[in-house]
Amino acid sequence: MTEIIVIVAVAQNNAIGKDNDIPWHLKEDFEHFKEKTMGYPCIMGDKTYQSLPDNARPLPGRENIILTLNKDYHQEGTTVFHDFNEAIEYVKKKGVAKAFVIGGGTIYRLGMQVADIFELTKIYHDYDADVFFPEVNFNEWELINQEDHEGKDLKNNTMVKFSFLTYKRKK
Repeated sequence: MTEIIVIVAVAQNNAIGKDNDIPWHLKEDFEHFKEKTMGYPCIMGDKTYQSLPDNARPLPGRENIILTLNKDYHQEGTTVFHDFNEAIEYVKKKGVAKAFVIGGGTIYRLGMQVADIFELTKIYHDYDADVFFPEVNFNEWELINQEDHEGKDLKNNTMVKFSFLTYKRKK
């Protein structure tokens, strides 16, 4: 059975993006993301895919599954779907152990409805943003792991506290 996992870094004010970019740069969070997702399919929207750095597109070592409404959309080395549920069915039929939902806002909203696991990097700082993570009903989730950290936000040259939180959907 394929575990569907939403993985995201969210600021204290629920910010996740600004001008099709991440408003912060935490090296530890990028390493955490890579370590968790390596070897597994990553489902993302076309804007999220385009926002990846040139040298990380497609994400190496992972099947990049892109959701788009554009029927003519094609990116070398990716799998394209026009329906979220079809993408989920595709990864389940492949029989992979895990598949990750990696953004953006609309894809996260859909992903949170079907996710088994929620990998949240909670950044204890507010950021200016134009994309926000949907409200989460934490009554539906059980915290199963927490790691607290502090690191340098290289984009804003500030120290920030953050936690890697793993939640499992309550049955």
